[in-house]
Amino acid sequence: MKEKKVDKFFLIIIFILLAFGVAMFISASLGVLAKNANIFYSILFSQLILGLGLGLVGMYIASKIHYKVWRNFSFLIFLASILLTAAVFIPSFGWSHGGAQRWIQIGGFTFQPVEFLKFGFVIYFAAWLSWVKTRVGDFRFGILPFGIMLAVIAFVLLKQPDTKSFILITITGISMLFLSGVPIKYIFGVGFGVVFLLAGLVYYKPYLQDRVKTYINPSADARGSSYQIQQSFIALGSGGVLGRGFGQSVQKFGYLPEPQGDFIFAVMGEELGFVGGLVTIFLYLLFLLRGFRIANRSPDLFSGLLVYGIVILITVQSFMHIASVTGVFPLTGVPLVFMSQGGTSLMVYLVAIGIVFNVSKFQKNL
Repeated sequence: MKEKKVDKFFLIIIFILLAFGVAMFISASLGVLAKNANIFYSILFSQLILGLGLGLVGMYIASKIHYKVWRNFSFLIFLASILLTAAVFIPSFGWSHGGAQRWIQIGGFTFQPVEFLKFGFVIYFAAWLSWVKTRVGDFRFGILPFGIMLAVIAFVLLKQPDTKSFILITITGISMLFLSGVPIKYIFGVGFGVVFLLAGLVYYKPYLQDRVKTYINPSADARGSSYQIQQSFIALGSGGVLGRGFGQSVQKFGYLPEPQGDFIFAVMGEELGFVGGLVTIFLYLLFLLRGFRIANRSPDLFSGLLVYGIVILITVQSFMHIASVTGVFPLTGVPLVFMSQGGTSLMVYLVAIGIVFNVSKFQKNL
């Protein structure tokens, strides 16, 4: 098939999200500047130079690499991402924060390898499903391999612990199974199995119990376990319909924990109001719909599933963040893609977007 230009509408959506994200990130980070200027400039460098700068370069390079190359190296990419994520447990590399062992520190550079694992899983699972093709409905070729992958991922992530990333990968994987044609009875079976596993984790993990209790009754312990969500509600409520104005958030100055990260949507709601929040949700929905259009017109099964996986991964994570901050879903701490602090996450996701751009060059005319 003749190569065309990248999907221009999808390109516009991405750059609007990035521009909006940079503006909101800088505004939300002013709360950090008020406390410590050195930390502010450090996270600014990490986000804008390492994350955005290298990410855009990676996106451009990925858009030039034929998507079939990723299939050829899919298993090696997945295996490397598993080993890299497991490396957090090596004393000389692993770095812990807040009781979690999720980071690797090399010199003065720290990153979360789980971002590579999300990416590696989507690439390998798309390659696997496209290889088995019509046999995906057979338990041995569809559900069983997915179960094995999830078991390996769970062993690495739940030990850190990183429940939110496990949930995100699971939802993405189940969605890819459904889109590849796996019978709905198997989809429900996997779903119930994962719910049962998570229920067991909540039962045995006190920190997860606290989050569920806070979700059920957000006002139960306003100065303790409910403090974060209460401050988020205050920010969203004080924003009203049109917001206080860009840069005018009060909650980011010592009230919201990590306003530039886990609660950036709360800052957005306070500054830009209900309307600003709706516009943001609309942008992510546009991203989802245009991404699905590219996947639906993709030249083959692998490229279609790869684009579906990338778009679902980004969209689900973004809506998990929004749902958590607004109290619709228990607090997860997942970043808002393209906006929250996280240089590694931004860089990896921009490379993934580059792959979508490459696939868009080979879209079929339906």
